[in-house]
Amino acid sequence: MNRRQLVLAAAAMGLAPAAAAQTVASPLRAAAREAWLYGLPLIEMAGTRARAFATLNPGANRFAHARRLAGPESRAVTAPNNDTLYSSAWLDLTQGPVTLTIPPTGDRYISVAAMNMFTDNDAVIGTRTTGGNGGRFILVGPGQAGGGPGVVRIATPHAWLLARTLVDGEADLPAVHKVQDGLILEGPTGAGLIAAWPKVPGRQAPALDYLEGVAAMLKADPPSVTDGAFFARVAALGLTPRGDFDRARFSAAEVAEIEAGVADAKAALRSAGPIGAGAGRVVDGWTYPPNTLGFYNQAYAFRAAVALGGLAALPPAEAMYMHPEGDSGRMFTGAGPYRLHFPAGKLPPVDGFWSLTMYEGTPEGQFFLVENEARRYAIGDRTPGLARNRDGSLDIWIARANPGGARAANWLPAPKSGPFTMSLRAYLPRQELLDGRWRVPRIVKA
Repeated sequence: MNRRQLVLAAAAMGLAPAAAAQTVASPLRAAAREAWLYGLPLIEMAGTRARAFATLNPGANRFAHARRLAGPESRAVTAPNNDTLYSSAWLDLTQGPVTLTIPPTGDRYISVAAMNMFTDNDAVIGTRTTGGNGGRFILVGPGQAGGGPGVVRIATPHAWLLARTLVDGEADLPAVHKVQDGLILEGPTGAGLIAAWPKVPGRQAPALDYLEGVAAMLKADPPSVTDGAFFARVAALGLTPRGDFDRARFSAAEVAEIEAGVADAKAALRSAGPIGAGAGRVVDGWTYPPNTLGFYNQAYAFRAAVALGGLAALPPAEAMYMHPEGDSGRMFTGAGPYRLHFPAGKLPPVDGFWSLTMYEGTPEGQFFLVENEARRYAIGDRTPGLARNRDGSLDIWIARANPGGARAANWLPAPKSGPFTMSLRAYLPRQELLDGRWRVPRIVKA
């Protein structure tokens, strides 16, 4: 690979010029960097699946249901929402199709995202796409026969189904549980399927162990032919779409180059940040997701950033995720109070619902809910007791301590210490949000 090709490859991965120049010195280091980012979604999906079966063990092609809204203890998946109950199923289509039944939900929001192992949403079934009457859908793997309006094609033999069902307060939970119980999968199951799934190391594994894990995942879930150029770029590693990888071929000096490339990748990921950062539009202090969110094509660095900071993100047509600029890049570090002011008649334009969720950040770039005295983790259009101003506008007060007085009703508690951030979710966004005619007001220090 010549210098021009290396610089172009670096640009495709979203690298800064200085980092791009660094990769020119060693094709093996550049290949390791790109391969680590490419493989991260596979590694994160495998790790999430392993944790699910270690704690819940629902069986392959079977749903496991969260019966309460996510809270500070919910650490299985980064950046959980506090608006819907999750229902999760890990699919194995190697022995044939699986049938999904969704019950009627009427006006209640529901979505069932079918994600392949590369984290693309091959389909989102539910309120927006199929309506509130429910139905039966046949989930078909690569190369399997099937066609017609009820057939959903999944790009990899294994996949993740993640259902989100809207909850309107504690009193609504029994009704949501009934909806969850109506989510049914019919298809092959058994311990033999699970035993065949690759057991791979996590993102902090030594470079060669990590790459062996990526190779095992590629063997179980082959990539799209449209990733051919990527595999050509990383040919120095010997990693192929078939899952070939021979660690014994590398000398100690070459292993050091590979480890350096992995370190470059991790540094790039930390600077890129979570959903939208480094790849979306920043307007008036908010980052808006690019159109590739949820179905990434060849945006490998962005796909890796989302796998780390917002695994299982939906595409913009289903949900818009907006993130504010803080005191230090993405993160807020002050005590507050900060104010988010929505003028009268200018709340987020949605046909579903919206919420602003608080997260503490981890050193690795993941985001979780944090305990607070109010036990409030988000504010949105279903939050009881919010106080409007006399002119009909709405202020949300963001602070580590209760701001007191009239502001207390609209308080979104921040962690007592450490950096924090927020995510504004808008489900079923209207066109004015999708096309940019409506923008989120800037968060300001009060």
